[in-house]
Amino acid sequence: MGFARTCSVALVGVEGVVVEVQADLEPGIAAFTLVGLPDKSLSESRDRVRAAVVNSGETWPQKKLTVGLSPASVPKSGSGFDLAVACAVLAAAERIAPAAIADLMMIGELGLDGRVRPVRGVLPAVLAASDAGYRHVVVAERTVAEASLVPGVSVLGVRSLRQLIAVLNDEPVPQEPPEDGEGRPDALGAGLTVPGAGIGPGLGLGCEGRQPDLADVAGQRSARKALETAAAGGHHLYLSGPPGAGKTMLAERLPGLLPPLAAKESLEVTAVHSVAGILPPGKPLVDAPPYCAPHHSATMQSIIGGGSGLPRPGAVSLAHHGVLFLDEAPEFHAHVLDALRQPLESGHVVVARAAGVMRLPARFLLVLAANPCPCGRYATLGGGCECQPSIVRRYQARLSGPLLDRIDLRVAVEPVSRSELHRHGAGAEPTAKVAARVREARERAATRYEGLPWRTNSEVPGHELRTRWRLRTGAMRDVEREMERGLLTARGLDRVLRVAWTVADLAGHDRPDFGDVAEALELRTGVHRGVPATVGGSIV
Repeated sequence: MGFARTCSVALVGVEGVVVEVQADLEPGIAAFTLVGLPDKSLSESRDRVRAAVVNSGETWPQKKLTVGLSPASVPKSGSGFDLAVACAVLAAAERIAPAAIADLMMIGELGLDGRVRPVRGVLPAVLAASDAGYRHVVVAERTVAEASLVPGVSVLGVRSLRQLIAVLNDEPVPQEPPEDGEGRPDALGAGLTVPGAGIGPGLGLGCEGRQPDLADVAGQRSARKALETAAAGGHHLYLSGPPGAGKTMLAERLPGLLPPLAAKESLEVTAVHSVAGILPPGKPLVDAPPYCAPHHSATMQSIIGGGSGLPRPGAVSLAHHGVLFLDEAPEFHAHVLDALRQPLESGHVVVARAAGVMRLPARFLLVLAANPCPCGRYATLGGGCECQPSIVRRYQARLSGPLLDRIDLRVAVEPVSRSELHRHGAGAEPTAKVAARVREARERAATRYEGLPWRTNSEVPGHELRTRWRLRTGAMRDVEREMERGLLTARGLDRVLRVAWTVADLAGHDRPDFGDVAEALELRTGVHRGVPATVGGSIV
């Protein structure tokens, strides 16, 4: 009788669970039994592993073989267990010393010829292994760079099962030809992406090979100010205006204003994108804020997360620490829009299915864009809108009050005039200049919140802002009056206060004054209010 064990990782969303892979050989009729709640793709590993072992020049044990995946109560899916199963079987057959693999973490799929193919989700799997105390990980050669992002873990990349057996037995390592045949698709890299995902980790380059620049936008002074404020404080933004006014152009330039991701944020975003299969080729670490713009026909599962079996990350998770842009927002299904309300508050989403419950990160900056009516010409000069008032009301009501109450900034994007188009390029600030002001504002906020669990103004609870950091005398007068008149909710008041701190940070003020709060209230309601003169911070 032979027994051996090694380890692998089962992914539940972007969280990993360490799984012990045990192999037991007993005298009897030759059979291969796999237990431990495997799914269909994992059950098929019995045939893949047997063929890979034989084609690697090894002898398959002709005994009763049982492979157990423990803990058995955790659902296990995918082909990433193949390498661990093969090594456990060979160790039970005494081809490999059982002690050599007992403390190894193995993640990889096996081809029938013994090649080790990469799988998605290597980064969160290695993070789970590191948290569990494992310091040696074996992965496919193609995913070494991704696995090496986890500090304190020694990563071994192999091309084939033959190479791994040689390393474990301290034998000469055979040379395997690389899979980079010229003129044909990369077969090994296919396992790292999801076909037809139709979504990437960032905004693509323009037709001229450059990122979209804010200098391309003509006019739109108030919308540009709102965009800068949204980037500086992480505030959600609602752009309303007729077709062709520039709403999409503005939204596409918002990721360029955001600062690069911090080290911890990069690992979080990369883990989600690795599980989703949208990591860019040759770039294992996502260091720029992601940009996600799903079509308005997207389903609940594609936006929030879900699918058959265990849920998969949706657009809200793919836009984690980045921008989620919903163009033509009223055209989205009402239940899809209302499902955004919870992640907008909590920064995560919990998806429950029959196969399990999954918690996914979802702290994103939401940008909504909408036309004022179905034809888009309502309330525009010379627009000629023919929509009935009832139709206009129903169209605008597709964005529910509770959802809009969670949007900090609401801006009307007016059509660009002919003179603004002719002046285009004269005095228009580029993205780099605005992004520098955004970084300075974020640095002021980070200094204020040093030692606290918040980094941007949008994350700070309203109670903390009202009690820990005081505003200038009389600064909240108009806001409190709006709340007494029923035009602002308590949540709306807190959000005006958060935006006021962002406006103050952009202006370099130590704390918001009446003018900063008035500007924040205008950005919240879209109603311009005159700012009275002040002397020494007090209203005259």
